[in-house]
Amino acid sequence: MFLLLLPLLAMAHGLDVRPYKPKLSTASLGGLTTSSTFTLEQPRCVFNLQEDVVIWLVVAVPKAVPSFNNSVMPGSPKTAFQKFPTSVFAYMTLNTTLLNYPCHKPPREITVLRVGSETSCAKDNTRPTCNGPLPGPGPYQVKFLALNDSNPVAETAWSDPITLRTARQLSSIPTTGSGRSAGMIALTSILSILFAILLASLVAMLVFCGSNAYSGSSSFSKPEAVTVQRYNTHHVYNQPAARL
Repeated sequence: MFLLLLPLLAMAHGLDVRPYKPKLSTASLGGLTTSSTFTLEQPRCVFNLQEDVVIWLVVAVPKAVPSFNNSVMPGSPKTAFQKFPTSVFAYMTLNTTLLNYPCHKPPREITVLRVGSETSCAKDNTRPTCNGPLPGPGPYQVKFLALNDSNPVAETAWSDPITLRTARQLSSIPTTGSGRSAGMIALTSILSILFAILLASLVAMLVFCGSNAYSGSSSFSKPEAVTVQRYNTHHVYNQPAARL
């Protein structure tokens, strides 16, 4: 009954409620949801407003959805990302004009919004509209809100709850069954190390033996001593001439 009364209450305050419901992107992209981000379709042709109207994305935990106040200023302490979700249960981010959400979509153009992609301003209190990483798996709900100066003029419906991925604990990963057990992994690692040591030893031995063989082939044998026979010189004396 409360949901049926929402459009009537919005009309009473002059707020145009669009039937559009934000949804996760259907593009064939990797990581549409991670442990701290999710990817939405851009709200193209959703608002029929003047071009200088600013479109904000409101990110909230489900308990803040029924009581969210559209008149809260973006960037105020009541909508600061840095306090989400401990003391602030809904924050506003990704502000842009309608010029960035045209009806015409060029072929092959990816028109998405990555929620939670800014890490540099996550703890910067001077950036309360930071599009920082989401602090947990959620779930979260989002909607688009159009502001003319500080006055809300139009909004979409809230999305369905969006739950992010959660990292699996190491202890929860099965070590038996179709996968390798922890013992097999340890044994394989030890055998690989031993094989590497054995291979290194074999290479070192081959290098050592090759160097010895090379040094042996380059040695020269000592030449044999040459002996020279000594001759005694006989003195030749002039003999007296033979008498005739």
